[in-house]
Order: sequence, then structure tokens, then C-alpha cells
Amino acid sequence: MAANVETMFYTREKPWHGLGVRVWEAPSSADALRLAGLDWQVLQEPIYTGTGETVAGYKANVRDNDRKVLGVVTDRYKVIQNREAFAFTDSLLGNGVRYETAGSLQEGKKVWILARLPREYIISGERISPYLVFSNTHDGSGAVRVALTPIRVVCNNTLNLALATAKRSWTMIHTGNIKDKIREAEDTLFMAEEYMDSLGKEFGRLQGQKLSDSQVKGFIEQLLPVEKDATPVQGKNIRRLREDMERRYYDAPDLQDVGDNAYRFINAVSDFATHSRPLRRTANYKENLFIRTMEGNPLIDKAYQLVGAA
Repeated sequence: MAANVETMFYTREKPWHGLGVRVWEAPSSADALRLAGLDWQVLQEPIYTGTGETVAGYKANVRDNDRKVLGVVTDRYKVIQNREAFAFTDSLLGNGVRYETAGSLQEGKKVWILARLPREYIISGERISPYLVFSNTHDGSGAVRVALTPIRVVCNNTLNLALATAKRSWTMIHTGNIKDKIREAEDTLFMAEEYMDSLGKEFGRLQGQKLSDSQVKGFIEQLLPVEKDATPVQGKNIRRLREDMERRYYDAPDLQDVGDNAYRFINAVSDFATHSRPLRRTANYKENLFIRTMEGNPLIDKAYQLVGAA
């Protein structure tokens, strides 16, 4: 993971990989751009063959401060500079936005911003802080993505449920009229109130959905199945993970007064997905956790689907 992180800053507590410039207060956009090491621009330059002919239809995205080639893209590709990303979140969220972390991955090919929205919500007695995650690629591999991620403050669990009643994320490809697309994003992504209102209603519904011990056990087995061709060691490892998830449902101190219901189960799965130790810790494990903060976690989504179908 350390090799994938190029530059970044973080506020107060050390983040997933422990790298970056530590600051005590979430900075303004101008400070964040500098502290994150994102105060550079992407230039688009022609590509030539070894004998000097121009390669038609393609350009190279080149970082201006060190001439690093970030990717090869088509002529239709429009660059969204890092400063434009911060300006976007500034204009979208207003003066109350504070940047919690931002940085560069894979030598500048991917960049991200995590901003905390000004308002904290109390939903079903829980303190929920919504965050806005903005990610962009400079190598042509993906779209701009902006997503709202609610965090349960008491345990720092993500609760980014894919609700049918409210939009949580928005994407934009690097072609066409970028300014019009950003204006559209500003219209559609001021969705925090609508999403958080829908989330509150869904939490209330989940709290009213009682679960028996046998249902909880069955859901956990579906979330963490033992494959038919699993070896004895693999089966033992899965059963250990099941016990871990079960403990988070029954024994977590912050869930003791919640009741035996679907809301408690979703929180236990979220806690497991966010904080449990994997069987095999890959080099990009922490990076994948961060990506799921933005894109959603398949395990939490499946748990939400299971209780919805019960």
C-alpha cells in the first residue's frame, strides 16, 4: 500500500497507511491543495512515433512539475485539474466545508479529496456525520466520481447504504462539455439533505424489523459461505470470521441497547467490514477499504439486501 500512496495530508488521527503531512485542523481548499501535494497541473501533449510521426487521435497527460506521463488518452478527453476539483467542492458545499484528507495515488494517476460536510445529523439517537468523497483519474482509466458517505460517529463505521429512494453518488466522464456537467453535478449533488432524510427513515424501518437468533445466524452464513470445495483450513478460517461477525452483533458495547433487529445487524456487518482483520492482508488492503468508503462495500450491500428480503 505504501508504494501506491504518493502524497497526502490528514487531520489529527493517523489514517489507513500512516503516511502524509499531519495537520491539527482541517484546512481550507488552498491549504489542502498544497498539503496534499496536489498543487500541480496536467498538460496534454502530442505523441510521436520513434521516427517522429504524430500519433493521430491520442495525447499524453503529463504532470507539469516533473514531466511524469500519467496516461495516454484520446483527443476527446478533457482534463479536470486538481484545483478545479477543490473549487468544485468549495462551490458545492459552501464556506462550511472542511477538508479532512486528500492525496495522490499511483504517482498522480489517481487523486482524491475527503471533505466533511458542515452539518452533523442525529438519526434514531445516533450521531451521523456525512462526508463527501471526490475522486478523479488523470490516466484515462475512470470517471470523476463524487459520493456521499455517512459515518456513524461512535465507531467510525460507514453507513453508505444503496437506498432506492435517494441518490448517493454521481459520476462524470472526461468528455463533452465539462463545465455543463459540473453545473449539473451542483444541481444533483446537493443531495445530502434528501439522502440523510431517506437514511433516517430507513434506519427507523430497520429498527422495527425484529430478527431472531436463527435469522442472524443464517444471514451470517450467507454473507460468509463455506465453498463446497473448501479445504479444512479454509473452512476453519471462514468459521472464525463468522464468529467475529457474530460477536460484533451480540457483544459490541455501542449496540447493546439497540435491540435485536435489522439495524443492529447492518451496523455489526459494517463494523466487521470496516475494522476486522482479513485472513490475508494484501498490499493494497487499506486502499481497497478507502475505495469502498466511496463506492460502497459489497458485504454491507448484501447484508442490506438480505434483511430487505426477509
